[in-house]
Amino acid sequence: MKTWRSASLVATAAAVLALTTACGQDKGEQSPKGQNVGNEAPADDGYGSDSGSATGAKGGAKAAGQLAVWDSKKLGKVVTDSAGFTLYRFDKDSAEPPQSNCDGACVKAWPVVPAKGAKAPPGVDASLIGEVTRSDGGKQLTIDGWPMYRFAKDAKPGDAKGQGVGGTWFAAAPDGKKAKPAAPGGGAGAARPADPAGLSTRDDPELGKIVVDRNGMTVYRFTKDSAWPMKSACTGACLKKWPVVAPVAKNDTKGVLKKGFVTFNRPDGLKQQALDCWPLYTFAGDTEPGDTNGQGVGGTWFAAAPDGKPVRAAQ
Repeated sequence: MKTWRSASLVATAAAVLALTTACGQDKGEQSPKGQNVGNEAPADDGYGSDSGSATGAKGGAKAAGQLAVWDSKKLGKVVTDSAGFTLYRFDKDSAEPPQSNCDGACVKAWPVVPAKGAKAPPGVDASLIGEVTRSDGGKQLTIDGWPMYRFAKDAKPGDAKGQGVGGTWFAAAPDGKKAKPAAPGGGAGAARPADPAGLSTRDDPELGKIVVDRNGMTVYRFTKDSAWPMKSACTGACLKKWPVVAPVAKNDTKGVLKKGFVTFNRPDGLKQQALDCWPLYTFAGDTEPGDTNGQGVGGTWFAAAPDGKPVRAAQ
């Protein structure tokens, strides 16, 4: 009996030592005491209305006039009003039927664009331009059914500070869809490799080299997590917005760090891939490969670099 117990203790110690080697305590980015802080959503209400500058004073009910298309290197083709201010769409609205769900305090941060006098951008099908009657009786501009807004924090033509706010606000493309940059190597429809790795990297024009999953979706790090002890601070409702990255075999990767490439057995029963011992996630607000709408959300979520570090996080 004593011999069996001794062997068991030796085996347990060996397992802990192996994990310590893979996920050592030399991590400088641990959250205090590795505590579980729960869902770290943005501090505001998702509208970006936490700032006193979001008064709606800029352009509040100003007519859009002759719409134009701005070819942004970062965002792709974006619709602007006649003064060059970016127009946005809200994921919580609907296009079929057209309906705006931004009222009250929301419109202070996101002034509605009146329908009266708005003209389609040159080269864009005029039938895409329409209007919706708001709950207050006003007529709001729509593009392919999506209600249009400005962002009060955009101070000058060419600003697009509303992009990705709350994971629900996005610059509008000329067809009413979310604006997106052309895929490297030829257009949004460029084919991806026939059998991409489970985890690999891509060169983002703004962020540099970042990790992506098999579907080309950006992989993120949460700075409230802990690597030692390995712990996820994203639980419950948080996981609906930030799904975990499922386990990936080491030989099914390309260009990412192999040290600390382990599976995290979460207390909720899910198995999550970790890179350099940091749990990995994707973002529900990213709808297509190349999206990085989760970057900087809440000041705690950042795209993962190939070595597992958060890209552009404050160090």
